[in-house]
Amino acid sequence: MKLLVTGATGKLGSKIVDILLKKVPADQLAISVRNPEKAAGLQAKGVNVRQGDFDQPETLETAFKGIDRLLIISADGDTETRIRQHNNAVSAAKNAGVSFIAYTSIANAQESTNFLAEVHKATEKAILQTGIPYSFLRNNWYLENELSTIQGVQAGAPWVTSAGDGKVGWALQQDYAEAAAVVLTEEGHENTVYELSGKLLSQEEIAAAVGTVIGKEVPVQQVDDTIYGEIMAQAGVPDFIVPMLVAIQKDIREGTLEIESNDFEKLLGRSETPVVEGIKQLID
Repeated sequence: MKLLVTGATGKLGSKIVDILLKKVPADQLAISVRNPEKAAGLQAKGVNVRQGDFDQPETLETAFKGIDRLLIISADGDTETRIRQHNNAVSAAKNAGVSFIAYTSIANAQESTNFLAEVHKATEKAILQTGIPYSFLRNNWYLENELSTIQGVQAGAPWVTSAGDGKVGWALQQDYAEAAAVVLTEEGHENTVYELSGKLLSQEEIAAAVGTVIGKEVPVQQVDDTIYGEIMAQAGVPDFIVPMLVAIQKDIREGTLEIESNDFEKLLGRSETPVVEGIKQLID
């Protein structure tokens, strides 16, 4: 059985590959990357490094040849670009004769109003239309996404948010990576959807967890979206990123990430890493 992971040099992809190397022989594992030279370390470990560019479908079809089980990690970029790139990858998988596709999606993808969901709705539908057995890994939110806020709090800033009472199922990328590795390597995950979500926490609760780790109370400053955007800009966030951060706060406020699930337990045989422990790991 030959496995392939796209985006394998990214933050999530590299964690998944590290876990897979502990589960399967290196010669069963391939990766598809835009710049193979960035994966020289993996090649040295015996991983089959293939060149695949989501903007060049012919390279993907070549990269996916002979692959049994494929993990497509969602790409970065604007909505239109990502949908096009993902469609390229899905079509290439079908043309190459791949027999199973796992895909990193978002919480409640088909019904979600989250601004990121459009990409995942389209990609899930494209995969379904191939008729290839699939597993949708609907990842909630990475705890790593809060690292800059945690660092600001360590430096004395309040926890600034416009998310109101909205709750989030934060978990470490390592937990999401382990779940993906299970689905890719074990049988019985054909035509499944996993809502991978940590314990639902409010902004006050995540700030309190940070306070527990750093040993001081963390004040929470609830503001509106306009003020939140201004504060982010003043903190040096690039102008093109600020609207995305504001949109994320709005989507959290509107409950788009409030998805309760025990799917981590189903896949890992344990709950996700407790958020306090996760914060400790990030700070360390």
